Amino acid sequence: MNKINSMMAVALLAFTFTACKKDDKEPEIVVPVSDGSTMTLNGLIASETGSAAGNSVYVDFSADKQTSVARASWDLAFYSGSDFRVALNNTSSAGAKVLSATSLTAVGETDTVGLTLAFNQMAPLATDFAFYDNINGNIASTVIPAVSATATENKVVILNRGTGGGIGSRSWIKLLVSRNTSGGYTVQYGTIKQTTGFKSVDVSKDAGFNFKFLSLTSGATVNVEPAKSSWDIVWGYSVYQTSFGGVTVPYNFSDLVFLNTLGGVTAAQISTTTKTYAAYAEADVANTTFSSARDVIGSNWRVTSVTATSGPIGVNANVFYVVKDGSGNVYKLKFNSFISNDGGTRGKPVIEYKLVKKA
Repeated sequence: MNKINSMMAVALLAFTFTACKKDDKEPEIVVPVSDGSTMTLNGLIASETGSAAGNSVYVDFSADKQTSVARASWDLAFYSGSDFRVALNNTSSAGAKVLSATSLTAVGETDTVGLTLAFNQMAPLATDFAFYDNINGNIASTVIPAVSATATENKVVILNRGTGGGIGSRSWIKLLVSRNTSGGYTVQYGTIKQTTGFKSVDVSKDAGFNFKFLSLTSGATVNVEPAKSSWDIVWGYSVYQTSFGGVTVPYNFSDLVFLNTLGGVTAAQISTTTKTYAAYAEADVANTTFSSARDVIGSNWRVTSVTATSGPIGVNANVFYVVKDGSGNVYKLKFNSFISNDGGTRGKPVIEYKLVKKA
C-alpha cells in the first residue's frame, strides 16, 4: 500500500512540475507576413548620379524591409553552402585572373603585364567575360575555382577590385584562398609588389546566409546580404551582358534587379496584354510558370531607349512580375517610377507589391 502511495505521489509531483514548466514557457511569437506595400528604394549614398547609385538595395517583401549596402564596401563573397567557393564583387565590376603560382611571393608586377581585368564600356569584347563570375549567379561558375582541401592545389589570384559606377581607383591585389581547420576559409593577400608581411584573414561559414563578405580595405568581414531567408530581390548597379554588333559581351548596367535564387526565390514576368497587375489574383498562380533564373526581372522592368514596341522611356508598363519567396509566399510586383520621365528619381525607384497567396 505504501508502495502504491509513493508511486502516486511521484506521478503527481511529475505532473505538477510539467504543468508549471508548460505554464512558464514563453509564448511563441509569429510575425505575420506583409500584405503588401509601396516602397522607395534607397539607392543613393550622397550626391552621386542615380545611374551610378552607390548602394545595392535588398528587399524582403514579407517583412516590408529594405537593406541598403554600399557597393564599394566589400570585395569577396565566401559561399556558406557545402561547396567552397569565392565570388567576385560584380557590383564594382571587379575582375580577376587565376595564375599557376601557389605562393604569393612568386607573383609580382611582371604577372600583370598586358592584363586589364576590365572591359572598355564603349567597345567590350566577348573574351572579357573570362574576368567575371557568370552573371547567372551559378555558384559553380566563379572565376576562382572551388577551394581545394589540399592547400598546394589552390592558386594565386590577381584581383582588380573594380571602379564600376564611379567607385574610385584602388590598388590591385594578389590573394590566395585555402580551407581552414574550422571549416571555413583563410585568405592571404597583399599588393602586387608586396613580398613579405601579407595579411591573413579567416572567414567562417554561416548556414543562415548565402555568403559571408570580406573587405580588403579593412581586412575584416562586413555585413552585405541579409540572411538568406530575409531577402527576395536586390536592385542596383552590376556587370551584366548586352549585344554589341550581334555578339554578347559584358556590360555595366544600372537599375538591375536580381533574385535571391540561392535562397529559393523564383519569379515570372507577366505581360499586361494577358493579365493586368490589378486583376492578377490567387487563382492565377497555378497557371504561372516560375523561373529560377536570377535575371527574370533583370533590366526588363524599365525602358531606356524608345523602339516601336517598348513604349516611352521610364518604367516598362507592358510587364509586371510575380515573385515566390523561399517560404512559398507569392507576391505580385510592379515598378511605379525610376527616372524623371516617369515622375521618379534616378537611384530611388518606387516599387509596389501585394501578397497574392500566403504559404
